[in-house]
Amino acid sequence: MIFVVGSIAGAQTTKTDTAKNLNTVTVRGYLSDQPMLNVPASVSVISPAQLKLQPDNSLVSVMNTIPGIRMEERSPGSYRLSIRGSLLRSPFGIRDVKIYYDELPLTDAGGNTYLNAIDFNSVQGIEVLKGPDGSLFGANSGGVVLLSPVNRYDSTNFVTFGLSGGSYGLVHENVGLQNVNKNNQFNFNQSYETYHGYRVHSDMHRQYFQASDKITYGGNNSLKILGFYSDLSYETPGGLTQAQAAADPTAARPSTPAVPGAIKQNAGITNKMTYGGAVNEWHITDHIRNIFAVYGTYVNFTNPFITNYEQRYELTYGMRTYFEFTGTPQKTYSWKANIGLEWEQTNADNNDYGNRAGVRDTAQSLDRVNTNQHFIFARYQANLIKRLQIEAAASLNFYGYDFKNVYPLMQTAFTNHTFSPQIMPRVALSYQVVSNFIWRASVSRGYSTPTSAEIRPSNNIINTSLTAQYGWNYETGFRLRNNDESMLLDVSAFYYHLNNAIVRRLNPDETEYYTNSGDIKQPGMELYFSDWLIKQNDNSFIRGLQINESLTISKFTFGNYHDATTSYQGNELTGVPRDVTVASVQIKFPQSLYLFVEHNYTARIPLNEANTFFAPHYNLVQAKMGWQHKLNDKSRLEIYAGVDNLFNEKYSLGDDLDAVGNRFYNPSPLRNYYAGFNVKF
Repeated sequence: MIFVVGSIAGAQTTKTDTAKNLNTVTVRGYLSDQPMLNVPASVSVISPAQLKLQPDNSLVSVMNTIPGIRMEERSPGSYRLSIRGSLLRSPFGIRDVKIYYDELPLTDAGGNTYLNAIDFNSVQGIEVLKGPDGSLFGANSGGVVLLSPVNRYDSTNFVTFGLSGGSYGLVHENVGLQNVNKNNQFNFNQSYETYHGYRVHSDMHRQYFQASDKITYGGNNSLKILGFYSDLSYETPGGLTQAQAAADPTAARPSTPAVPGAIKQNAGITNKMTYGGAVNEWHITDHIRNIFAVYGTYVNFTNPFITNYEQRYELTYGMRTYFEFTGTPQKTYSWKANIGLEWEQTNADNNDYGNRAGVRDTAQSLDRVNTNQHFIFARYQANLIKRLQIEAAASLNFYGYDFKNVYPLMQTAFTNHTFSPQIMPRVALSYQVVSNFIWRASVSRGYSTPTSAEIRPSNNIINTSLTAQYGWNYETGFRLRNNDESMLLDVSAFYYHLNNAIVRRLNPDETEYYTNSGDIKQPGMELYFSDWLIKQNDNSFIRGLQINESLTISKFTFGNYHDATTSYQGNELTGVPRDVTVASVQIKFPQSLYLFVEHNYTARIPLNEANTFFAPHYNLVQAKMGWQHKLNDKSRLEIYAGVDNLFNEKYSLGDDLDAVGNRFYNPSPLRNYYAGFNVKF
């Protein structure tokens, strides 16, 4: 029997630590609260309580409990994230997924997202909308992630302090503060994390500050001001060949007679990011509501690499607003409509220099790239006979960029490149077959423009021939629950046909470029099941027992897909395992003791388009035990300890795809431990 994950999509939430009644899970992703059971889309929700069950040094473990999600961390701090798709476009970082921080886009106009800037303890909830969802969120062909920096269910005053440590030099400290009065909610978080890592040359350090202030006025109206500052640095040990990984999995990429290694070049990344914005919610009447948000971010990014020394200075600013119109409910009919706009501009200085043992050398290419994306969106939702929910939505998307070379061409004027406007529709419905069984279906169009990092990659050539990828997603599924909502079964089946796929190519000198190359066929199935086999109680020895099961089955293959010399039609899609299952059990005992055990089975992963190299399958088991003690009416102490990779599995949580010289492998830590405490006053 496979046990695992007590924190995943649709798992139930409680408003207090001692509550035994489960509350209806709601989804905010489609612009207003609605019960998840009825949402005609594949949606996953991770609550604050579920986050607390996972190790707090990284988002990877908790995100991978969601079916259809693959999050990787090749070395501490080096995130990659995909939703129902491959990582072909993401040699590092996150692309083709739109991420929001509260109501504010975290993804910049160029399509890049610095998710690794965020500290785990500053996230109080996550929603994932799977599949292309550009009708409300603009250009993407993967999906949307919504991060909540504040727990909206907690309106208490508190001060928290936590400290944890573990193997390979892990230290993670965090402080939290919330002050709530009649018309104001102020929240502050600070954290520091350092981790030496399993491999040589993989040190990571992050200093993080986050603040949010919500002012309520005029009854239901509110103004939120929020933002964060992140100072992240981490070393990148680089990929190894299969023989090198077998001989010494802790080694960094060695030097060769032709190319220096990761240590010699001091390969790594430093990213200082300042982000801030304001969100105003105005209830104009009982039937009209407006959300208006403005935001801005500044990024100072440095990346000494094997072949060059990259510096980027990026300034992003934008706004998002929408109106919501709600009709007066009738006996057999009710409706809601939205119309809105999102606009974003990113101005970037992209500079490449020679890398002289980690020191910036002479200039290779200095470019300025200004990217603009904006879209208008509308949505209509109707509920008929209290059983049938119908949604229709669409967005009209605009994208373009200006560029000029400052050195060596010394251009004085920008060249403009504009993409044709694109419509991204979505039609969906759900039907309540019986009271606790909902069937759903949807059709949506995905459209993803090339990112600024793909337009101007490490070969220092601005690629104006690169065009957007697009496709149609067809999906159906159902949700089943019991009357007290302690059990949930959520099943989805989909087929996504991606055309004009953007893929990464490497030159012999290991500089990269991107091209459009054929189509990809992506049929799959996802299942999530959660059940409190023993409901939470105050009497028995086992005070609660919950099981969770997440299953992903993907048969993603290349269609008419090729490079300059070879066709890969019918091959398995690079970076995507055929099967992933994540299962868990959470057990509560007397005296507020708990045990959480999780098992992740991931099938083999193709590492190159020719399918001549695969990362082997792995079974990853982690466990966490904790004790919570009530100090007084307002104060609580929690002490916990855990183990990761319990059975000492040799595996890699993020390989380099299509790597030059077959340097695919980034070995992950063997068995390791952590322990810590949290106190709340």
